Amino acid sequence: QVQLVESGGGLVQAGGSLRLSCAASGSTFKINAMGWYRQAPGKQRDLVASISVAGSTNYADSVKGRFTISRDNAKNTVYLQMNSLKPEDTAVYYCNRDSKYPSGTFYRGSHYGAYDYWGQGTQVTVSS
Repeated sequence: QVQLVESGGGLVQAGGSLRLSCAASGSTFKINAMGWYRQAPGKQRDLVASISVAGSTNYADSVKGRFTISRDNAKNTVYLQMNSLKPEDTAVYYCNRDSKYPSGTFYRGSHYGAYDYWGQGTQVTVSS
């Protein structure tokens, strides 16, 4: 079973920056499309950024231009650089495989579909 360990969250003032990291165990990381998700209290968990094996990225409109996702396959790690943070970015942030396609989908060299299990997440709190 793949383990996902998120880190890098914290308390930051509006306009500040944070860099999140997600370390994944296992040998399949390099063929997985990965994503960063967030869940605010009382809301569903949403995909905010994703990156394919080839390095193609996609972002939710709410974070476009402020967040940057990247990956280091040698370290089995995916990152989320968050700039110009806003109070509405406050949430627990998780990483997992990109859920853009159903689990089991293999498309253009990348496996898709979020795993059923999730890491503990990392809390990001942005004060106004």
